[in-house]
Amino acid sequence: MTVRSMRAANGRATTAKRGPGKARAVELAVLADTIDPAIAARHLTIAREIYAERRRRHKFLPADLFGEPTWDILIDLYIAYREDRRVPTTSSCIGAHVPPTTALRWLRILESRDLVEREDDGRDGRRTFVRLSPHGLTAMDAAFASIHANMSRAINAADVADAPLETV
Repeated sequence: MTVRSMRAANGRATTAKRGPGKARAVELAVLADTIDPAIAARHLTIAREIYAERRRRHKFLPADLFGEPTWDILIDLYIAYREDRRVPTTSSCIGAHVPPTTALRWLRILESRDLVEREDDGRDGRRTFVRLSPHGLTAMDAAFASIHANMSRAINAADVADAPLETV
């Protein structure tokens, strides 16, 4: 049973049926306005760097040691949301750096947990887009706020530890 059929069986509207209507656009716009633009920009910078660093680590360690496609998908969708870009499902699979079947399985899991949602392309019935749900966006903003706070604290503590002692 697919996530869409499970939702339909539970009486909830599916993303494909709901489509990108005005109510959905207003809901996302309100959500985007709930975070300070400077904070959103900082979170976007953090997301871009984390995503890039995940690719760079393969220079030092074998790629097969790492496997966290859901995090890659969520970061990729967060960056796309903050850059106001739509992400085709196939592109999201590529961004996960795993086989397409694995990425699609994780997308279904993320969708079932209300972290992402799919939207049919109104012009091409063969294509769907994937994006963070409002719940997913809120969770990612919270994750990046936590990363920022904890990394800032760690860097400040390291800077203090490295500072020369003042003599009287």
